[in-house]
Amino acid sequence: MPLPKANEIRDMTPEEREGNVADLKEELMRERGMAAMGGAPTSPGKIRSLRRTISRYITIMKEEGEA
Repeated sequence: MPLPKANEIRDMTPEEREGNVADLKEELMRERGMAAMGGAPTSPGKIRSLRRTISRYITIMKEEGEA
């Protein structure tokens, strides 16, 4: 899943944004679980990038008055 730019996130509907945030949080939970069990992550920066993307979505949702 490529990282969306802020303009792309703003063009989404509120339902799409909420769905994407839920999917990203689920993926982050899986990555953290793998790391906690000692498994090698697929890419070292994936957890950080997921956290930043979720934050980007939440920030835009707050600006739009959704959250």
